[in-house]
Amino acid sequence: MARSANQKLKLLYLYRILMEQTDEEHPLTVPELIDKLSQYGVHAERKSIYDDLDALSRFGLEVQCRKGRSPGWFVGAREFELPELKLLVDAVQSSRFITRKKSGALIRKLERLASVHQARQLQRQVFVSGRIKVMNESIYYNVDKLHSALAAQRAITFQYFDYDMYRNKVFRRGGGRYAVSPYGLIWNNDNYYLVAYDHANREMRHYRVDKMAEIAITCLPREGAEEYAAFDLAAYGQKHFGMYSGEEMTVTLRAKSSMAGVVLDRFGQDVILIPDGPDFFTVSIPLVLSTQFFGWLFALEPDVNLVAPPRAVEAYRDKLRLVEGEYRQS
Repeated sequence: MARSANQKLKLLYLYRILMEQTDEEHPLTVPELIDKLSQYGVHAERKSIYDDLDALSRFGLEVQCRKGRSPGWFVGAREFELPELKLLVDAVQSSRFITRKKSGALIRKLERLASVHQARQLQRQVFVSGRIKVMNESIYYNVDKLHSALAAQRAITFQYFDYDMYRNKVFRRGGGRYAVSPYGLIWNNDNYYLVAYDHANREMRHYRVDKMAEIAITCLPREGAEEYAAFDLAAYGQKHFGMYSGEEMTVTLRAKSSMAGVVLDRFGQDVILIPDGPDFFTVSIPLVLSTQFFGWLFALEPDVNLVAPPRAVEAYRDKLRLVEGEYRQS
């Protein structure tokens, strides 16, 4: 690029230098700014730098000047402050549904929102116990495509798969396509799920987004509006433990008073805890009876007990007998 052309970009290069290389702890003096502009092939004089700094300030960039032992000019405020960027980086790093490759790419983009000096503080490693990154890189684009379908209220088709012991994809229905109408996305247990109306079974179901492939948005309008006119996505997610399916019913739990926090954390602050003597309470909760719920309940025994309805209690007993029988045989 010719020198004259570079000269026309002087203000833009100065903006880049300030954004990339300055912060409150790392100001640059006017001679240093002139030197860095020269590296872009831009000639600048002291007076013109002051004029440019004033222009950038009037444009909206918060350019500040500091005097004293470490004098110089720097960007005093950015769209995202450093603590906010640290939170975003931690969320990306620890999120299970974002692959390692995509996590790295997103974090590098977040680093560009800070100075090069602050960016070093964003190169963090967050370990969350038991959290493993998904293998399917396409989830990032799947979520974007599903949001487009939700916004347009269009039906979609896709293939659905599992992994075998060799990490090979095994498509369900022999690779046949599912046809559904999206109603919302739920982030549960570090996984994204699509909640959608299944056209073939004419009921609401959910699907792991990272196990969906070849998603196509159709020109057909969304179905299920009549059957699910008042569909509550939050309530659906609350009832499904770990997004497992099963029979929907209202169950009653009896628990020690010390378990009130555990119950409120799992079912929300709106559930009603009814005192049952000085040391216990009962609570009735609508949920989907599933193996996942039984696992949660078993982990809290004997402090939390399932007491009603009878068929739920019997199903829990049957599950316990089945597990006991398997271990007796082994």
